[in-house]
Amino acid sequence: MAVQRVGLVVHGGRAEAQAAAEVVRGWCADHGVACAEIDVWGGGGRHSAREEMAEAGDPDLIVTLGGDGTFLRGARLAAVDDALVLGVNLGRVGFLTEVPADAVRSALDAVHEGRMTVDSRMLLTMRASRRLEMPPDMGALLQYGRGPVPPPPQVRDDCEADAEWGVALQVAALNDVVLEKISRDRQVSVGVYLAGRLLAAYSADALLVATPTGSTAYSFAAGGPVVSPRADALIFTPVAPHMAFNRSVVAAPDEPVGLRLLERSGSAAVSVDGQVRGVIRPGEWIAVYASPRRLRAVRLGPMDFYGRLRRRMNLTDAPAAVADGTSAPLWSVTTPPPGDLAHLELSSVWSGS
Repeated sequence: MAVQRVGLVVHGGRAEAQAAAEVVRGWCADHGVACAEIDVWGGGGRHSAREEMAEAGDPDLIVTLGGDGTFLRGARLAAVDDALVLGVNLGRVGFLTEVPADAVRSALDAVHEGRMTVDSRMLLTMRASRRLEMPPDMGALLQYGRGPVPPPPQVRDDCEADAEWGVALQVAALNDVVLEKISRDRQVSVGVYLAGRLLAAYSADALLVATPTGSTAYSFAAGGPVVSPRADALIFTPVAPHMAFNRSVVAAPDEPVGLRLLERSGSAAVSVDGQVRGVIRPGEWIAVYASPRRLRAVRLGPMDFYGRLRRRMNLTDAPAAVADGTSAPLWSVTTPPPGDLAHLELSSVWSGS
């Protein structure tokens, strides 16, 4: 695709991110492409993703310069306008980002000339029994390091709201939606519904609904399964539940997950991709759905999700498996596999996080 306008999301705390941003600006100047930095922490307040994109001139490519957290901020912006997002990895984990900092210029060349694939990722959206609100003192309690807390999600104006199904919110979560306790000494009590049917009432520190992309984030830390980002599914995981059943449940994308705060519960915070966006009280609820929108992430070549999982999680072979023999064969995604395993070769068009 011929890039018309680039939006930059830069990790302000990293000198290497600022240096990479100058490379992007230089590339844009050389190619006559408009470039605007989108400072989601700027202006003394936070704005909706649609407002931030409009102020930047509605870029058709978002470039994020930082780690996975910076990529999530860029994904929030890209999703509202169906823009492409390219992640430059300057973080420590790098499950979401695509290219190293020293390859920024060549990556932009590839996108501009159409030498790339587009990785379509599932997103989550949500409804709630009422508009989400943030208590006045919540920002001080959270102590955000770089700026103010995000605003509550706006209400969508493109679908009907009623007393039974609540209000539809402007939410596009790439990783997860989390309902979590606010007070350390009081868990949340939540009725969990899958596809409209009660699963169980939980008392827990938090309950989260993740996408396959988010399965390697908070859900994984809470004991959830690793799910291929090629899949479409909703992954429900309780965090530190006070009950014998503490397993995750993987639901189909058309099976929404409802979370109703019970009468004896404390209030709970609602987080979207790690950012608190509001508080609900006993008797209120949220419902998490597969979004009709998809994230369009730039992929510059085949990438082995399971190989990256092995590297990022520092997986090693079980000593008992290799003690009296040789290790399992290992090959890179660009190297043909052994002949007897050729049928296992990854598709050259597949890309993952």
